[in-house]
Amino acid sequence: MLLPASVRVFIFATQKKNKNLFQKIVSCMKIEQIYTGCLAQAAYYIESEGEVAIIDPLREVQPYLEKAKEDKATIKYIFETHFHADFVSGHLSLSKATGAPIVFGPNAETHFESLIATDGQEFPLGNVILKVLHTPGHTLESTCYLLKDEHGKERALFSGDTLFLGDVGRPDLAQQTGGLSEKDLAGMLFESLRTKIMPLPDTVVVYPAHGAGSACGKNLSKKTTDTLGNQKKTNYALRTSMRQEEFIEEVTVGLTDPPAYFPMNVKMNKEGCDPIASVLKRGTRALSAKDFKAVANATEAIILDIRSQQDFGKGHIPGAVFVGLDGSFAPWVGALIADVQQPLLLVAPIGKEQEAITRLSRVGFDITLGYLKGGFEAWKKAGKEVDKVTSMDATDFKTLLKKNRAPVFDVRSKGEFLSEHILQANNSPLAALNQHLEDFPEKETFYLHCAGGYRSMIAASFLKRRGIHNFIEVSGGMKAIKETGISLSDYQCPSKSTS
Repeated sequence: MLLPASVRVFIFATQKKNKNLFQKIVSCMKIEQIYTGCLAQAAYYIESEGEVAIIDPLREVQPYLEKAKEDKATIKYIFETHFHADFVSGHLSLSKATGAPIVFGPNAETHFESLIATDGQEFPLGNVILKVLHTPGHTLESTCYLLKDEHGKERALFSGDTLFLGDVGRPDLAQQTGGLSEKDLAGMLFESLRTKIMPLPDTVVVYPAHGAGSACGKNLSKKTTDTLGNQKKTNYALRTSMRQEEFIEEVTVGLTDPPAYFPMNVKMNKEGCDPIASVLKRGTRALSAKDFKAVANATEAIILDIRSQQDFGKGHIPGAVFVGLDGSFAPWVGALIADVQQPLLLVAPIGKEQEAITRLSRVGFDITLGYLKGGFEAWKKAGKEVDKVTSMDATDFKTLLKKNRAPVFDVRSKGEFLSEHILQANNSPLAALNQHLEDFPEKETFYLHCAGGYRSMIAASFLKRRGIHNFIEVSGGMKAIKETGISLSDYQCPSKSTS
């Protein structure tokens, strides 16, 4: 199986965009950043003299095996920067396929055979070396890997969730910290950055585990590689004048509750999970409309509709929830359904079933019981009941607001809401929708919107599943609303609790 086209294009674009960075190390080795946009996650493929190291692999490992085969190289090591909370790693499957050891940093405890490295330990790879830098703070076992070339010169830092571009890893995600608070971990992170990372040469290239959109940090850059020197100039957390107390305050302020599925992903990464082939075999079971309904009635499966928001709004199976495949699909499923043991049934665009099951498995949702054969059209042809979401365009919404003070609920994040919002709107962020259910009127019609329509349709589907139907979704969201000239608030400075 080849890397997805989007990934191959991204690698090429990244190398071209940062050509000067890559040329400095290309003489002795090759680095490929394999970026998965829907997770904002970066895995790394490093090859030197026919030997390969993989850092933070995704669950589907065939692309790494194919890449090594193309290079006529052998995968020698599988490095993990920490126990990931936002995705399920492929370390066990990759180790089984290659015989390569799984390497974690100090303090890691696994339920499978692994190599727990010591701080400063060096791993030869062809004619380069990867050195372990234990950097606790994001988690206790968090570790960076420093690449040194054939002359011993420090060239690249694979920084995991310790150092992002523009930010650092949040210190409140670690599990089983022995009573340590997030402020204790933030203090550790301060020391790790100052003693292990900031003394490195400014020319070192930083390769983080995540980019913008990840919930593992607060304000990550859209860039995916940078020099350490530039980060020292631009990253607030690397200010040389910053005292530890300031760092702790700035790193911990504004942290929202982590997604509920995060601890379950950590558990899977520590203990192991089914190979993705088993997950795909179970999930790619085509069900007729009759059988689909029978399975839904006989189990506690949630019907997950992954079509476009427009198609879902026009018609869907009653009780189905919508999370569109074209958006931040898996993270939103994780945030809103939360329990990775929850059985699912899929309504998907024809041909997209396997992609959906793969992406669900990346965040630990392994129990897909099948999909609707023939898609939603097959459901309609079978004469089954259909529901829909009532929507209104922004122009009609403006006319309505002029006539009365209708209740409006904005499901964007707090930060987006504070930047600008409809004057009378309430903020009910999608990520915390369950906490706002009592805020919605019981009988009066209310209006939902987000930035562009994707999140408001997700919210609409989850509200309907909970028996709340007295709403109208505003098509096109804030983008369309602004074009009508509806009066909006001025920017408000966020408080410590905002995100």
